Amino acid sequence: MNQRLVVAVVALACEGHTLAGQQHDLRVPPGFHVGVFAQDVSGVRYLTLGPGGVVYASRPGTGVIVKLPDANRDGVADSVVTVATGLNRPFGIAFRGDTMFVAENTEVVHFNPGSANKIVDVPNVPGGTGHWTRTIVFGTDGRMYVSVGSSCNLCVETDSMRAAVMQFNRDGSGGRVYARGLRNSVGLAFNPTTGELWATNNDRDNLGDDVPPERINIVKDGKYYGWPQCYLPGQRNPEYADADCSTVEPPAITFQAHSAPLGIAFYTGTTFAADYRGDAFVAYHGSWNRTVPTGAKVVRVQVQNGRPVAVDDFVTGWQLPDGTRWGRPVGIVMTPDGALLISDDMGGKIWRITYGR
Repeated sequence: MNQRLVVAVVALACEGHTLAGQQHDLRVPPGFHVGVFAQDVSGVRYLTLGPGGVVYASRPGTGVIVKLPDANRDGVADSVVTVATGLNRPFGIAFRGDTMFVAENTEVVHFNPGSANKIVDVPNVPGGTGHWTRTIVFGTDGRMYVSVGSSCNLCVETDSMRAAVMQFNRDGSGGRVYARGLRNSVGLAFNPTTGELWATNNDRDNLGDDVPPERINIVKDGKYYGWPQCYLPGQRNPEYADADCSTVEPPAITFQAHSAPLGIAFYTGTTFAADYRGDAFVAYHGSWNRTVPTGAKVVRVQVQNGRPVAVDDFVTGWQLPDGTRWGRPVGIVMTPDGALLISDDMGGKIWRITYGR
């Protein structure tokens, strides 16, 4: 099925790099500054960089992919340019050269440069109920890695592609389960230092406010990460009291239960303070069923010798003291000038974090 590539330009009215006049404030560590890269981008989710360092974003609710050029490099997008429409809940976006790959709910497609047609590379990605996002990244091996969440809160899947990270050749051939037992790994990123694939993971509901923890997994070929039988090595879900959890791969680090970690990005720039380089940033979308709401923030994951060692708040303020929210972060990407961009699908903004200026 072919889809038209379109070019629809919406001019932006963002001004400046501060939150002057905003009803609410975002808080960042000393020396950092918060600005608005783009606003009125409703439902914006995944962020990535395309050719020339141009920002691309998915808007699954309307089935479109947009790009947000900043030609004068003032830290504010010049416009929102719709480049693809009619897609089925597109989420993940990745580029190989000038070719754009998009992970839809039920397939992975690509658009050749200048082409009006989408080309299906991976058909029959499981759709239906449950976790609908599909994230796509390319490794240094040239292969494509696609995360597919579970169809349920807790169940034994009949389709091995669910609750897994799949590996494919660039053209979609050679598909196989790379790692399994991953309930919903929305964020995927290769550690640029070690070359390992890191994945955020959203674990099960209905075990209370603080169990089980969310996590980052370092995803390894052939490994099993526990779901649905186990939520940690040696820790069984009560529905599977007789399960063997001894072979479960341990998480690299854990987060507060129900915080819903989504996007992840490594900082490889030079404009943040030196001790931030090589660290990871993770967007918590926030809980939906915890007694005391949690999440709705971005955290810094400190990395030493290729392993996460600590988690600190980095951008907070989307959640108010009474638990209500005026924004929910989703995607994170580092721009060529060393800034971090953070998408907010509730507020319809893309925020920009800079340091020392």
